[in-house]
Amino acid sequence: MPIVAITREMGSLGKDVAAGLGEALDVPVIYHELIDQLADRMRVRKSHVIRLLDGKAGLLERMTADKTSLFVHSADEIVTMALRGKGAVIRGWGANHLLRGVRHVVCVRVCAPLKLRRERMLERLDTEDDARVTDEIQLNDEAHTAIMRRHFDVQWTDSEHYDLVLNTQRVSINQCVDEVTRIVRSEKFSETEASRKQLEDLALSMRVRAAFRQSPEARAIRAMVSADAGRVTLSGCSTDDMLALMEVAAAVEGVSDVVYRAQAEDAESAQKH
Repeated sequence: MPIVAITREMGSLGKDVAAGLGEALDVPVIYHELIDQLADRMRVRKSHVIRLLDGKAGLLERMTADKTSLFVHSADEIVTMALRGKGAVIRGWGANHLLRGVRHVVCVRVCAPLKLRRERMLERLDTEDDARVTDEIQLNDEAHTAIMRRHFDVQWTDSEHYDLVLNTQRVSINQCVDEVTRIVRSEKFSETEASRKQLEDLALSMRVRAAFRQSPEARAIRAMVSADAGRVTLSGCSTDDMLALMEVAAAVEGVSDVVYRAQAEDAESAQKH
């Protein structure tokens, strides 16, 4: 089950690379489907979700937006879609950083110099308004940077977060597709029982976190969630909050057991490591 997560910059042709990969690997390209799902879950318009992601939301929209729910629900949808069917190419949505720990997921960044990206966008939009296009690109880059720092605490342009970085100034779309396809089909990135379990455990932990956000009693509580073959471990919260979280987690499909690890245990574990 090939899974490719692609991060791209506006004007880098990453969208075209993703489309080519979907065709070459015969798997769906996931992007717009998530917008529909998030809009339904958060009970907002699709245009609202898009403006938040692109950094174009107005002051009132930003103040009233539940950014934590946006992240939690999008993460839940991403991992759920990755588990379905015969594979997927997931474009954007922080999928690279979310799925990085799953061994058979190939993480890719598609980039290009700003000058070239600006030229491409001027041509694509059929405009000569260089200043407006430059502002649009920079706004999009800044929004992406802010989202990745907020939710993953990473600088998303650093190459260390990816298995492959492709510069479309020097590498054509077809060459990009060929390079990624070669890696996807290599033995190192073949799906195994262990890597499938990594994905299933991640999916369950995301499902539990999403359930917390939907619960009036649990949504304001901060806690860490991990899963291992149906066993969910909660930590990082007080014992007073534990019961509310455990009750919600126990009702989530796929959860066979819920345990609580006290903060003292977390601190002791951190010192040992």
